[in-house]
Amino acid sequence: MKHLYLNVLAYLIMIAVNIAAETIPINEQTTGEISNRLPVFIQPANYAFSIWGFIYVLLAIWLLYSFFPSRRSLPIYSETSLLFIVSCLLNSLWIIVWHYELFLLSVVVMLSLLVTLLLLYRKLTVLMTQEFERVPFSVYLGWIIIASLVNISYYLVYINWDVFVSAQVIWTIVFLFFGFAIALSFRVTYLDRWIPLVISWAYVGIGIKQFNSNPFLSYVAFGLAGVLLISSIFIKKKSF
Repeated sequence: MKHLYLNVLAYLIMIAVNIAAETIPINEQTTGEISNRLPVFIQPANYAFSIWGFIYVLLAIWLLYSFFPSRRSLPIYSETSLLFIVSCLLNSLWIIVWHYELFLLSVVVMLSLLVTLLLLYRKLTVLMTQEFERVPFSVYLGWIIIASLVNISYYLVYINWDVFVSAQVIWTIVFLFFGFAIALSFRVTYLDRWIPLVISWAYVGIGIKQFNSNPFLSYVAFGLAGVLLISSIFIKKKSF
């Protein structure tokens, strides 16, 4: 039972830091204010970030479900506890370094969170018997894949890695296809429909935000989102 309480504690710390980031806010600026400061083409429209609320609700349900008497001792909770706790702490740490504008460090923390979630996802895939137990982490992982690409892009713009707008369009498209390939690989390898759906959601947000200023980039994002949506519907669901 101890690991279950530690999971909850780590989750509450993560939620508290995220709330503080928007209400205090940390370093007198919100997460979104910093994100919108630079023209990062791969960044979705603001509404797309509402998915964070969905992610945190799913994680809360997963935690509550772990306290059911019939489930407390299941290995999907005991053997993933450390990774879950680390993911919560990395999420919290990212908020802090982002708000203090340590952007290179934020990339390192974000990629560490991505690796942690990949390991957790893999562990759940090996241990679980029902697909729904993986859904919160599929959604979380899908969004962190996009968040990592956005974070890297933000840092590149911040350091003026390439001052030409046309160049940023090119490497943004490369990033879009990279995220697209990752989503399809999860769909084919694990028959996971949630990661493609989340990345499709992000790509629609990117397309909407870039529709007026970069229409070609917008059409690419919409097209990839459409293919991911179709893949999530028509590839046969795996039985667990």
